[in-house]
Amino acid sequence: MDVARTGVVEQKRRKRWMLAAAATVAVVLVTVVIAGLEPAAPSVDRDTLWIGTVEQGEMLRQVRGHGTLVPENIRWIPAPSVGTIERIAVQPGAQVQPEDILLELSNPEVEQAALDAVSALKRAEAEYESLRVTLLSQELNHQANAAEVEANFVQASLNAEANRELAEKGLISSIHLRASEAVRKSITTRRAIEEKRLAMTAQANAAQLDAKRAEVDQQRGLTQLRIDQLESLKVRSGLAGVLQQIPVEIGQQVMPGFNLARVADPTKLQAELRVPATQAKDLRLGQKVMIDTRNGIVPGTLARIDPAVRDGSVAVDVRIDAELPQGARPDLTIDGTVEIERLENVLYVGRPVHAQEDATIGLFRLDSDEKHATRITIRLGKSSVSTVEVVEGLQTGDQVVLSDTSRWDDYDRIRLK
Repeated sequence: MDVARTGVVEQKRRKRWMLAAAATVAVVLVTVVIAGLEPAAPSVDRDTLWIGTVEQGEMLRQVRGHGTLVPENIRWIPAPSVGTIERIAVQPGAQVQPEDILLELSNPEVEQAALDAVSALKRAEAEYESLRVTLLSQELNHQANAAEVEANFVQASLNAEANRELAEKGLISSIHLRASEAVRKSITTRRAIEEKRLAMTAQANAAQLDAKRAEVDQQRGLTQLRIDQLESLKVRSGLAGVLQQIPVEIGQQVMPGFNLARVADPTKLQAELRVPATQAKDLRLGQKVMIDTRNGIVPGTLARIDPAVRDGSVAVDVRIDAELPQGARPDLTIDGTVEIERLENVLYVGRPVHAQEDATIGLFRLDSDEKHATRITIRLGKSSVSTVEVVEGLQTGDQVVLSDTSRWDDYDRIRLK
């Protein structure tokens, strides 16, 4: 006879619940433990990293810019007046001298004005010559009158003297003597008047000639101006050098001041650099610059700093202080390094990627075993092209990773292999 067993099912069910609860607790505990663990340090190939060593001593602050070689002497030749391009005599790239004609313009109004001015000058000169002859004739007439009066004065003086001698001897009457003396006195007065008239005539004639001569000179200057304007339609270089541009075509009409050509002296070049605006605040005139022409390095001096910022950079001009290497020519691409200052006895290291001066950043410093690197916070000071001052967080001899480590921002430690 079978005996029924009671409570067995309940015991099995209870046992299963206890096991499930234990498993759940175990999973929770493992999760908590794992969550409390730090993530495993990623492995990084050491050869792919840029590692720098902290040093102490003199740090040279520099600013780097890129640019081109440009001529010091550049001449843009403007159109002298409204005109039409009739002929282009020289093509860009040719060597030119100051008197060489580059192109010719035409302007009928300028040509007519020159002809009218020449005619007016000839007319003014003819009028001056006619006036000079007329005044000279008048002056000669006055001189003739004066000479006649002078002769009459001499004759009257002689008569008066002779009559006085005769009157003293009683040969003529006193009335006859007084009559001769009256004639002499009258002629003496006339003689003085003629002398004054002759002097005044000379002064008046000189004044009239001076006034007319001034008109002639004025017309001569105007005529020369018109001739120069006509001559300026033949556009000349004005500078010995190389013709670089002629941005016009035959038949094109241009306005006064329009740039017709550009001539540059290729023997005197300077460097034109563009420096990032964030680094341009320390630039000063007279600072030393080293220019890399890709075919040699030459020294220079900072000569001009553009006060405006364009496209995030500042333009500067550098005077070349030595002979340029062979192959240096206008528009050659160059690099320039400006020496800002020398910092004495400071901690410095290679400039980390994306690091800015006076900033606080995180870097990986190599541990003593040189197999791991731990992230630390450092404070930077003044920066240069390839180095930066360390103000706080590092010591001499420390090695830090300078390359981009943004992919490991979630880790405080990396392993080097």
